[in-house]
Amino acid sequence: MSDGAELFSTKRQKIMSKDKIFSDPREQVAPFEFNEQVAEVFDDMLSRSVPLYRESIRRQAELTERFYQSGTRIYDLGCSNGNFGMALCQAMGERDFSMVAVDSSAPMLEIYDRRLAEIPQRQRIDLRQGDIRDIDMEGASVVIINLTLQFLPLTDRDTLIRRIHQALAPGGLLLLTEKVVHEDEALSDLQVDFYYRFKAENGYSQMEISQKREALENVLIPETVENHRQRLESAGFKSCDLWLKWFNFASLLAVKGE
Repeated sequence: MSDGAELFSTKRQKIMSKDKIFSDPREQVAPFEFNEQVAEVFDDMLSRSVPLYRESIRRQAELTERFYQSGTRIYDLGCSNGNFGMALCQAMGERDFSMVAVDSSAPMLEIYDRRLAEIPQRQRIDLRQGDIRDIDMEGASVVIINLTLQFLPLTDRDTLIRRIHQALAPGGLLLLTEKVVHEDEALSDLQVDFYYRFKAENGYSQMEISQKREALENVLIPETVENHRQRLESAGFKSCDLWLKWFNFASLLAVKGE
């Protein structure tokens, strides 16, 4: 397997830019967006802001290798800078596959494209800039949505999940990771408290945490795990599992019936 395909390789860690976006006080915090500034520090932001991120990506890649059906496509919706794609190339090894990776952020895709240029599986991944709600998912056997559904309007989420179910081949797999809230207010507050503790332990100041929270308000709208389960079941998925959870982060998988 190519060392260049390894997620957060040693070489990549050394050149990773540190996230200091919210380190200076601002009179007014603009809504969060995946612009060039964010793209440049995205890996550091992920490693310090998303618990168990590497583990979730690695296991998703292995699940994809297991469920991928030859002659079909994998769709990574909201692919950002390509961490899942790099992990998938490692998991697939010499096995042939075809993946469409979609994101609305040009700076993210530019970084992804540069990373792909360094590995032999480059031609197996088709990068597309666009809205994931508009993508044609023809011939899919695996679809991945990592920390992306939460940025869509609530009214669009049901439609997208239904379209994914329709596009998947029998036995196809949907992998979904989201930031979540708990339906019990006290437990929800507890989860948030431990999440902010996690960020502080990773070097973020209280000002950075507060300003990031303000930037994401009304941009990232989390739901409960129960909401996600109900949406998956309503779309037609018969098998669903919550396979990874850390306070207010959850990873689910759903399999389409044969």
